[in-house]
Amino acid sequence: MQQQYDYIITGAGCAGLSLLYRMMQQPFFSNKKILLIDKQQKNRNDRTWCFWEKQPGVFEKIVHYRWKQIDFYSNEFSSRYDLASYEYKMIRGIDLYETVLNEAKRYSNVTVIYDEVQSISNQQGLALVSTGKDRFPAPYLFNSILFDDWKHQVTQNKSIHFLLQHFKGWLIETDKDHFNERIATFMDFRVNQNRGTAFIYVLPVAPNKALIEYTLFTENVLESNEYNEELNRYINEVLNIDKFSVLHEEYGIIPMTDHKFSKGEGRIINIGTAGGQTKGSSGYTFQFIQKHSEKIIEALIQGKNPAITQAFAAKRYRLYDSIFLKVLTGKKMQGDKLFSLLFKKNPTETILKFLDNESSFKEELKIMNTMPAGIFMPIAIQKIATQLIGGLF
Repeated sequence: MQQQYDYIITGAGCAGLSLLYRMMQQPFFSNKKILLIDKQQKNRNDRTWCFWEKQPGVFEKIVHYRWKQIDFYSNEFSSRYDLASYEYKMIRGIDLYETVLNEAKRYSNVTVIYDEVQSISNQQGLALVSTGKDRFPAPYLFNSILFDDWKHQVTQNKSIHFLLQHFKGWLIETDKDHFNERIATFMDFRVNQNRGTAFIYVLPVAPNKALIEYTLFTENVLESNEYNEELNRYINEVLNIDKFSVLHEEYGIIPMTDHKFSKGEGRIINIGTAGGQTKGSSGYTFQFIQKHSEKIIEALIQGKNPAITQAFAAKRYRLYDSIFLKVLTGKKMQGDKLFSLLFKKNPTETILKFLDNESSFKEELKIMNTMPAGIFMPIAIQKIATQLIGGLF
């Protein structure tokens, strides 16, 4: 048994590093021993986070690019939108990793260990982490590792809806200027919809350079060559680019589900996707992690339990997510048509607030009124009745 720490963070991804970064910024934690554990060093640019916000965030200095206008395309409806008070921002994975981990080297109270976490548990009033080499106890453990036990719960419960958001992206460079780097393509549904909801987003960072990502909401992932074929087709036929080189490639899978992830138990606090911070209907995670991290820091400084209780408004959004997933998994309506209605009939700021779980109930009712009542109303009534019986409200 190694020395005891005040806080242990398992997983050096977005959630773990966001929490650690905030701890290092607060004098309250300067005399606290903090341990970060991950199975491997974060030295690759393996992902990109995109999000929108009105004010500079805690990671503003590493925003790689930002846009004030976005495009939406589908076969039924297309438009360009000014984001008004919002900015659409991109942060590269490598920049977040290097910023936080380099900062951690400056703090003698922060220890980083690279080892695989085999188990976490509560024992004798403490959280315990077991790795391949050691065991570490702490009064609080913040876990961002998504262990596989939740998958069994999802497959055994027929009332839980589940899809995978999976994507492959290429950062390409062209021999000519093809992009307007001031405008991002938020969603482009002019791709094959036979596999399920599928779209492309295009994030230009220079007139001749852009990240082009092929994203799907389906039950199963594709073979690698299938992503490549669709990316090539889109670049050639939609963007009319015949000569380009791939500078960087990224791939990812995010669960989209109305399964209620555990906030933790005892001295274990789940964070990130493991703690339910991925929005079930869209897969957006970055900003939800930032909000959750802020609440955890506030609770610790105030001497309160950092296992944050879900607010009533959050339960309301879980209901919306569940309805959306039921529509998609039950094939009641195609995803491209659903998003087309959403963007065609609602103000952009309202949509972004809604996707961020920050809209008012009045705004949400207006959004619901733009959806086909014959499809959404029966599902909504069924979901509300089920959740009332289950005591969600």
